[in-house]
Amino acid sequence: MIPNQPDELSRRQLLTSLAKSALGVSLLPLTGPTVAHGADFVPNRPRAAKSVIFLMMSGGMSHLDTLDVMGKKKDVLGKTEAIPTSATGMQLSANLPKTAQQMHHIALLNGMNTTQGAHEQGQYLMTRSYIMRGTIVHPALGSWVVRLAGKRNANLPGYVAISTDPNQAAGGFMGAKYSGVPIGEPGQGLQDSMRPNSVSEADFEKRLKLADSMNKQFHTLVSNPSIREHNNLYSDALRLMRCEDLKGFDIAKEPTEMQELYGKSRFGQGCLLARRLVEHGVRFVQVTLGGWDTHYDNFTAVPARAKDLDDGLAALLKDLHRRGMLNDTLVVLGTEFGRTPEIIGEHQDGRDHFPQAFSCLMAGGGVHGGTFYGKKDDKGAKVVEGLTTPQDLNATIGYALGLPVDQVVVSPSGRPFTIADKGKPITALFS
Repeated sequence: MIPNQPDELSRRQLLTSLAKSALGVSLLPLTGPTVAHGADFVPNRPRAAKSVIFLMMSGGMSHLDTLDVMGKKKDVLGKTEAIPTSATGMQLSANLPKTAQQMHHIALLNGMNTTQGAHEQGQYLMTRSYIMRGTIVHPALGSWVVRLAGKRNANLPGYVAISTDPNQAAGGFMGAKYSGVPIGEPGQGLQDSMRPNSVSEADFEKRLKLADSMNKQFHTLVSNPSIREHNNLYSDALRLMRCEDLKGFDIAKEPTEMQELYGKSRFGQGCLLARRLVEHGVRFVQVTLGGWDTHYDNFTAVPARAKDLDDGLAALLKDLHRRGMLNDTLVVLGTEFGRTPEIIGEHQDGRDHFPQAFSCLMAGGGVHGGTFYGKKDDKGAKVVEGLTTPQDLNATIGYALGLPVDQVVVSPSGRPFTIADKGKPITALFS
């Protein structure tokens, strides 16, 4: 006997399993109803950005060895040196030489401060605007953006998460339809989205009709809103499989010199994929680079991580600018917290977690480059000007996109939420 109230996850898993075995494709990224198309969205400010590329530095990136070296004491910087940039009077770490040449596009947020000093909680707050609770899962920032602005391209996902834990890109109480579509290896693109060569077009059509028939029988027997939402599952998947924009997921179509520009690391290639996706109309792309938890041997670990960051970020800004896409694309770099000004000798010159003060950056999307907002003391230990919270950062992203940052969305439990909680946008960043 079929139960009257089937579990949505079980139903979703059943559909995915059937699609994989009977059709030869995976439909998981497309389960759930189609999100409203972005043609219905009107930004609330002129010259608003159209897409966001969010670069998440997982592990707590040291601000004192990357973005915030100007005026810092030598005993705080340790082995890290400062170098000039393309923006007059501004410096970056010598670990980021290529990014330094793109500084005229970048605004540094040097007054970052958070209440969360543990990795999971810090990442949660940075990407969701709310403190982690055991009673609710808040939507990821990309989920909010797609919920408020809709998709730019009806055929493609609105939110894609590259090299990112799917749990960090979950739609939370908004549901799976707003979750980020996970891409593990950038070079592999969107897996199982093509008709297998072993299945002819005619046979594939037969399988689709059979699956559709079974689906309709199920909907006849079970009356449930969450189940009825899956009516468009096969048509959405088929549209994606046959649309020209699917090639946006294939970085192999890029010239060799372009792939080399971004670097061969997973992060660099992820940045290249992110550029292709926003070029094809994806609204929000997150690319994650881990390995920043430098409790031990900070001055060996940071340069290794920074090399991948430097290659990918500098290439992304240069490429977007050259294609005339930088004004329409907001590039954000975030991390859960910074690292201590104190260098821990007994930890092979490591740095510990430091939520009191750290740095992020923004570029493109109308941001006035070659500037900074916020300031720390000469130890990099305390914000003395322009204190900025993760909620403020996310409100600023919403502002750049022309989103109604104060619009309330009510959770299924009846509680009101906004994209940035009580955060306020930093409008001074925009020219």
